[in-house]
Amino acid sequence: MTFDLQARDPGSKARAGALHTAHGTIETPIFMPVGTVGTVKAVNQLTLATDIDAHIILGNTYHLYLRPGLEVLQLAGGLHKFNGWDRPILTDSGGYQVFSLSNTRKIKEDGVTFRSHIDGSSHLFTPEGVMDIQRTIGADIIMAFDECTPWPCEYGYAATSLDLTHRWLKRCQARFDSTEGHYGYAQSLFPIVQGSTFKDLRVRSAEFVAEQHREGNAIGGLSVGEPAELMYEMTELVCDILPPDKPRYLMGVGTPANLLENIALGVDMFDCVLPTRNARNGMLFTSEGIANITNKKWATDFEPIDPVVGGHASTFYSRAYVRHLFQSNELLGAQIASAHNLAFYLWLVRQARAHIFAGTFAGWKAGMAEKLMRRL
Repeated sequence: MTFDLQARDPGSKARAGALHTAHGTIETPIFMPVGTVGTVKAVNQLTLATDIDAHIILGNTYHLYLRPGLEVLQLAGGLHKFNGWDRPILTDSGGYQVFSLSNTRKIKEDGVTFRSHIDGSSHLFTPEGVMDIQRTIGADIIMAFDECTPWPCEYGYAATSLDLTHRWLKRCQARFDSTEGHYGYAQSLFPIVQGSTFKDLRVRSAEFVAEQHREGNAIGGLSVGEPAELMYEMTELVCDILPPDKPRYLMGVGTPANLLENIALGVDMFDCVLPTRNARNGMLFTSEGIANITNKKWATDFEPIDPVVGGHASTFYSRAYVRHLFQSNELLGAQIASAHNLAFYLWLVRQARAHIFAGTFAGWKAGMAEKLMRRL
């Protein structure tokens, strides 16, 4: 995997680049739709590729390991063959599930013992095992196994957790570097910067991660309940330390405004379930603000959802029709809304990319960020 840094915005720390993988090139900044169990909820692969033009999607190690399981994935030839997606895939290592399943897991030096949310069976994730699982899944970009700390978090716990995450990273790298992928193409390992919202821990982690000289780096442990300003402060601190010639991935972020603010700080890659989760509840993100499509005000609005965004879902269907689908509990409503919100997120990062190349990102962002969070 290689990364070409193509442009910088003179008024901010925003960058534009191209990330080249075995399954295609990813133009940054990029938003990555989340396909936790091998599918982006309510959106099929044809729509993702042709209408939304997603360059990369995510899968999740914890969920795919439990179902359909590694045997099925290996027999299929990896996740790309199993789900029919021929563009890049990134897999989250399961570290976030360690955080979210706090009532059913035990963290030790060796790894994490947890109980399946499906049948209650007991499993062990170790750094070495997680590397092997992700090799079998076949993702282009593999995440290191870490512990995502909660917020708020005591300093002592955050420091102890950070040391464990760093020791696990060394074990992840040793296993990754001593093995090869199953399907004949190269895979890349991204370490994850942790440290909660403590500046000294974030600096120490960012320096440690930078010293590993991997092909890209991630920032984890944010967007877990902390105020947005704290997120931005930690992100800027870390981005100023991570090497500029490697892509930077901020995990689990976020709202449209979050994306623009973090792009301005030097982040290249994002993922979040927000656009599809909110879509299934009738919340549509548009170039003019946020619309709750279930509100009565849209009942006789026959304008397209958002012609500015482009794409079939955004330009073909009227707001009134989509509201009718939600009122009727029709599945098509969630499908259209999900496709539109993802198209909007991809439109937004592409607009950001164009303004970075033009040298006008900072000024454009100032006006756009405020408008995006307006309730229509």
